[in-house]
Amino acid sequence: MKILVIADTHMPKKAKEWPEELYKAFAEADYIIHAGDWQSPDVWKDLRQYAPVTGVYGNVDGEDIKAIVKEKEEVVLEGWRIGIVHGHGEKGTTEKRAGEAFAPGQKDIIIFGHSHIPYLRYAGKTLMFNPGSPTDKRKAAMFSYGLLDLSHDYFEARHVFFSRKS
Repeated sequence: MKILVIADTHMPKKAKEWPEELYKAFAEADYIIHAGDWQSPDVWKDLRQYAPVTGVYGNVDGEDIKAIVKEKEEVVLEGWRIGIVHGHGEKGTTEKRAGEAFAPGQKDIIIFGHSHIPYLRYAGKTLMFNPGSPTDKRKAAMFSYGLLDLSHDYFEARHVFFSRKS
């Protein structure tokens, strides 16, 4: 199962259209996960044209997004337990807040956003995965999104980096 992982799209404020680099990933995705800061429900509607979508709201999302998605989500895909949260808050790092959003050891993968910084590391036995942003790289060197390849026996997570928005 191929999962496209995105966050911090901030559309239409940071981009009016999807970066060209995402269209191949859209076409190949069996599922899409969005880790918050959509900024418009049109992003939700657009993503659903490509594959089923699960997402959470972020700190810049308004009531229109909160009516569609929750603050945190949990899904099981190909037997893997995945937690999704944006990661915003008051204390600690984004990674720490994301990890603390779920009970220790309860998730195989935690997907989060907020920092716009690609992140791929284990915290104990849980993979912590921030895809970065495909539309607002901020301090990151490049724009990015994530891919998860899942089967019952293994999973592989990776980032895809690109230098321009369109």
